[in-house]
Amino acid sequence: MSRQDGAKDRSCTTGRGGDNGRMVTTHHKIIFGFHAVGVRLKTAPSSVIEVYIDASRRDARMRQFLERAKEAEIRVIEADGLRLSRLSGGHGHQGVVARVHDLPVQHSLDDLLDTLQEPPLLLVLDGVTDPHNLGACLRVADGAGAHAVIAPKDHAAGINATVAKVASGAAETVPYFMVTNLARTLRDLQERNIWIIGTSGDASSTLYDVDMRQGTALVLGAEGPGMRQLTRKTCDELMSIPMLGAVESLNVSVASGVCLYEARRQRLCGISAEAVRTE
Repeated sequence: MSRQDGAKDRSCTTGRGGDNGRMVTTHHKIIFGFHAVGVRLKTAPSSVIEVYIDASRRDARMRQFLERAKEAEIRVIEADGLRLSRLSGGHGHQGVVARVHDLPVQHSLDDLLDTLQEPPLLLVLDGVTDPHNLGACLRVADGAGAHAVIAPKDHAAGINATVAKVASGAAETVPYFMVTNLARTLRDLQERNIWIIGTSGDASSTLYDVDMRQGTALVLGAEGPGMRQLTRKTCDELMSIPMLGAVESLNVSVASGVCLYEARRQRLCGISAEAVRTE
C-alpha cells in the first residue's frame, strides 16, 4: 500500500462531515502524490486547476502521468523539490502536487440513498480514530463498491492529509458521513429496510452464514474495544469472521475488506453463501 499520496486543505472550512450526515465542501485545496492526483484527473479533470511536477523527474511513471495531464488539458508547472514540499506540507509528494477545486459533494446521506439503483452497501465505523485505519477503510470501500462510509462525529477520525495518503484517492471518491448520533442514524437506516449487521468475535453466526444481498450496513468497531454497547444493541444481527490461527482479531481495515467483499461476492453471484453450502 502506497502512503505517498495525500491532501492539504487550502480552503476556508475544514472537514467533510456535518450534523445529520450532511457533507461539507470547501473551495479549493492541495492534493499530492501519483495516486491522489491521478484519481482526480481520471474522475474529475475539470476540477484540477494546475499541476506542479518535479522538473528533475523523467522516469516512465512521470511520463505516463504527464500524458494523462496533457490529455485532460491541464496546466503543468515545473518546480523544484523545495517548492513542492512547501505546497504539500511535507516530503511525501512523489514529485506531483495539484491545486484543485473541491468536488461538489453537498448532499446528505438520505439524498445519496434516494439515488441508488441497487440495494445499499454501507460501511459503518464505530470508534475508529486512527487516520491510517480510516484511510485504509476508505480504500477498501472504494474497491468493493460500497456506497458510503459512516462514522460518529464525536468518536472518529476526520478526513486529513494522512487519511488521504493512505486512501490513495478513495478519500475523493467514497462519500464519508460523520453523524451526530450514530444509533439514531442506524435506526433511520432500519426504517429504510437496510439490515444492520454488526461484527463481533463472540457472534454465533459467521459472515458466511449471513445473507448480505439485501440493503446492508456493516458495522465494525475499533480493534480491541469493538463496537460501543449502544451500537451493538441497535444492530439487527451480529456476525463474526472465522479466526483459525493464533491471532484473535484482524485490523479494522482488513476486517472491513473481508466483510465488504463477501457482500459483493454474494451480490455478483446472486446467491448467498448459506445457499451455496446447502445445494
